[in-house]
Amino acid sequence: QILLNDLAVNPSSGIPYLAVSRGRGPEAAPVLLRVKGDATLELVSLDKVKFSSASLPDAPADGVVGEGRRRRNPRLESITDIGFSDGEVIVAGLSNEEFASSLRRLPFPFGKASKATSVEIYHGAHGRLETRSPVRTFTPITIANERHLLAAYTCTPLVQFPINQLKPGSKIRGITLAELGNRNRPLDMFVYQKGKDSFVLIANNARGVMKVSTKGIADVKGIESRVSGGQTAGLPYDTVAEWKGVEQLDRYSDSHAIVVRRGDEEDLSLATLPLP
Repeated sequence: QILLNDLAVNPSSGIPYLAVSRGRGPEAAPVLLRVKGDATLELVSLDKVKFSSASLPDAPADGVVGEGRRRRNPRLESITDIGFSDGEVIVAGLSNEEFASSLRRLPFPFGKASKATSVEIYHGAHGRLETRSPVRTFTPITIANERHLLAAYTCTPLVQFPINQLKPGSKIRGITLAELGNRNRPLDMFVYQKGKDSFVLIANNARGVMKVSTKGIADVKGIESRVSGGQTAGLPYDTVAEWKGVEQLDRYSDSHAIVVRRGDEEDLSLATLPLP
């Protein structure tokens, strides 16, 4: 069984890469594939590649917790997304702290990993503060000349975190910029420019691909009250109906994105599409 984990484009070479797994769970074998110019896939051998590594000092214990539908092993969500920004690797996931949802910054090349930053958000769809649900996907963004993360969670709150506040062992609360709809899990996202405006594209498992305008994002005060009945609030968005079935996406050029999409027969295909 093959599981597609992520799609990323090398911004220097423009070459797309796919991270996949053979099998599921802790026994799954990770595989890295390169997309060649003729659209064929090439296995990237890591046998002789120099590398550095970092172990997370505060990952959750390896064990099943919870009851019924909430029964799970939190260690499997120690890392839920990973990205690179200005010489740092940003990691989202869970830690073993009381505020289990976490973000952390790792200098690159890796040195010793520090403790994570515990993060808290107000989730309008649930009408409460939350500290235990992990970020599902995030993207770096510049807001008012400062580095931030835009992070999306299950049930689709879109939250802003200043990167300079992600300090080891600290706790911060993000700004909930939007509630984009419940019963949904965001899968992938990136920021792009079109003309003088910038947008965020978000692929989801139940609500299609969303195009979110960032106009006025620096002045958003944040959602602090319940958004009930599956309604949306905050930053506006459009659904890109033509991008049906997209599960992974990345910026390919100034005018195009590259996507992995699932067809009606459950087949996966790779395509480049004009940015909407």
